[in-house]
Amino acid sequence: MLKAERVEFIQNRLEELYPETPVPLDHKDPYTLLVAVLLSAQCTDERVNQVTPALWELADNPFDMAMQPVEAIQAIIRPCGLSPRKSKAISELSQILVEKYNGEVPADMEALEELPGVGHKTASVVVAQAFDIPAFPVDTHIHRLAQRWGLTSGKNVVQTEKDLKRLFPAEKWNALHLQIIFYGREYCSARGCDGTVCDICRSCYPNRKKPKKVLKP
Repeated sequence: MLKAERVEFIQNRLEELYPETPVPLDHKDPYTLLVAVLLSAQCTDERVNQVTPALWELADNPFDMAMQPVEAIQAIIRPCGLSPRKSKAISELSQILVEKYNGEVPADMEALEELPGVGHKTASVVVAQAFDIPAFPVDTHIHRLAQRWGLTSGKNVVQTEKDLKRLFPAEKWNALHLQIIFYGREYCSARGCDGTVCDICRSCYPNRKKPKKVLKP
């Protein structure tokens, strides 16, 4: 397949498999999504969803969260890993949201990236899933699949994001980000497929005999 053919095939196949793209992190508004995405760094979505109900009982808005001792936040989120850093970030970003944004999460990438603990990927997820603004959050899983499917030769997630944005129309980005994640978990995981096993890998590269070496971000 030519790259344009692969792009069309992948997009159509993912839409067939995942016509609905629910956000895997349980949340009820932009603030709880922001905190959940922050917690998901180096942690599974399943574990985050186990932890957040207790966190929302403690505080489910920036006004209440800003009043909590960092130690109380950390005690709840410890199972998510990196709890000292994450609890401090949750406390500080909540205070900033109260003082600077009237308790509202800004629907702006630059403003989000200025918040403690919020990197480019987290900000991208929030604008995409909370505000329906086109973004293409790229994590290591999407980076790996994009290479296996011949969509990028980028050495890092920054280049992979640029390549994917060039290949797919902006109105598809928000769904595609989740569709690729869903597909990777179900069919093309790090252990389950090496670039020669799953349906999309085999369809895009039917003559590939050796595992696809992936450039780590």
